[in-house]
Amino acid sequence: MMWKSTKAKSWTTTRIETWATPGVPDVDICDERGLFHKVELKVADGNKVELRPHQVAYLTRHQHASVWILVRKGLTLKDDYELFLYHGRQAVDVRMDGLKTRPVLHLPSCDDWTPIFEMIAPTEQTE
Repeated sequence: MMWKSTKAKSWTTTRIETWATPGVPDVDICDERGLFHKVELKVADGNKVELRPHQVAYLTRHQHASVWILVRKGLTLKDDYELFLYHGRQAVDVRMDGLKTRPVLHLPSCDDWTPIFEMIAPTEQTE
């Protein structure tokens, strides 16, 4: 599973499966500093990204926080696939325009997840 790749970093990840609170992102991450990040995981065959209204609402409502949408383009991990990372504030655009929305990070090959880790939780704090 794609989200388990975060184990490469010393992060604690929790896969969230809840019907009680619709829209809550799929993965809860606690980084080395104890800061939390939430990531909604999606798979796209073409350019369309299936974000449900509750997901868009959650991501938009929490856009001031570290909330992300990580889209894998490619149906299986065995095939070549690309990763697209969007910030939660882009949720409406991603729902409307899919992968045509400019991501904060695009990885055409996925040998190294370090850029994704650095984008979600930078190791150096900017002042």
